[in-house]
Amino acid sequence: MLRKALASSRYIMLIPVISTFAASVALMLFEAIAVAKAVIDAVREGAVSSGSTKDFAVVLIESSDVFLIAIALYIISAGLYALFVDDTLPMPRWLEVHDLEDLKGNLISVVIAVLAVLFVREGVAWEVSRDFPAFGVALALVVAALTFFLMMQGRRKS
Repeated sequence: MLRKALASSRYIMLIPVISTFAASVALMLFEAIAVAKAVIDAVREGAVSSGSTKDFAVVLIESSDVFLIAIALYIISAGLYALFVDDTLPMPRWLEVHDLEDLKGNLISVVIAVLAVLFVREGVAWEVSRDFPAFGVALALVVAALTFFLMMQGRRKS
């Protein structure tokens, strides 16, 4: 009886699967609307200057950041589903999840991409009064630590 209860309790993971999937879809839709609005506003204003172009570029780069976060939520959703509910879910090879380490690796890869987009956004919006080089060094240290974690994870699997 306990065995059957434990075996079927894995379906409780549908709660975070559905929640993260819904969050991913909501973020994608919301950001797609935000991008469309930004494009429409830019066309309506018709002002083409280095300042307005830079501002528009920052908006679009920020959108990429939000889309990457939505992708991270999707990866969590699909990964948890594959781990706990149905491991036959067809997924691209790079998204296959066989254990929590695979899921963490996929997420860390997306986090690195989000940090790269953050750096580009800050670089485009950089004002001389801010300490951009220190920000870059701090970000590089975080990316290096995450990359090191991925390398160590790969060694453990080999």
